[in-house]
Amino acid sequence: MRLNRIDLNLFVVFEALYRERRVTKVARHLNITQSGVSNALRRLRETFDDPLFVRGSEGMVPTPVAENMIVDVRQALDLLSRSVGENLRFQPELSEREFRLGMNDLGQALILPGLREKLREQAPKVALSTYYVDRRIGEEDLKSGGLDLLIDAPDINALELDQAFLAELPYVVTMRHGHPLAKGPLSLQCYLGADHIHVSSRKRGRGQVDVALHALGEQRHISMRVQNYLVAANITAESDLLWTVPRMLAETTGLYITEAPLKVPPLFWNLYWPKSVTMDPASRWMRQLIMSQFAESCSRLLPD
Repeated sequence: MRLNRIDLNLFVVFEALYRERRVTKVARHLNITQSGVSNALRRLRETFDDPLFVRGSEGMVPTPVAENMIVDVRQALDLLSRSVGENLRFQPELSEREFRLGMNDLGQALILPGLREKLREQAPKVALSTYYVDRRIGEEDLKSGGLDLLIDAPDINALELDQAFLAELPYVVTMRHGHPLAKGPLSLQCYLGADHIHVSSRKRGRGQVDVALHALGEQRHISMRVQNYLVAANITAESDLLWTVPRMLAETTGLYITEAPLKVPPLFWNLYWPKSVTMDPASRWMRQLIMSQFAESCSRLLPD
């Protein structure tokens, strides 16, 4: 197959269709008509003698041939994009781009208000969409183009992704004001004698606090397990449950805060993105904005 006989614009449509899975979204994203997308797909099918995409319940599903092509196509498009745009500057004040960011509600509560203000000042037409996804799905979404960025613990080591340190979040114990234990330092004995609330997206399994307790030969009684940090804050405020949580969030809840009676390793967060966009000016701008906002939030909410 001679490359000079192939319209390279077809690969732009191919990559967009692989990412979006719907002709209407591709047409809107590329600012072309739906018939233009369909015509490009027809020409691609003729070129590769394969359907490439077939209709399914979730939209256009790639065939094995398309799956085999996507990595090389993306790398080629990225190289072309970097070559063409090497000297072009991303202009956030004019951009209408949407950035898709995966993180839990803890991250949303900590940085979205400040991040939204920065976007309003620097890039009023840029849109930010956040999604609460578990680690495995978030990693796959980054690889497939479903997410632009992901905030998570430093447990992802995929070759296709780059990462940067984002934050170190030490733990404290919170409880309602007026709680019987809300007076002076909290002993380990009192901590273990209380009922606890724990936040986790998993049905079972130990958190960092429980791992630290296990190392001491101890365990706490978790009487309630929830998936949402803000729900946990509301329940803690209306009950006698203790909630061990990163201080950065605790400072925003209005709850009584005391030091943990044992040494708990802090929660570390990294920022992840596809290696293919590491040098992309828009991605770099958003990454710097997120890291800057986290640094500001940490300095404001965490004591020296």
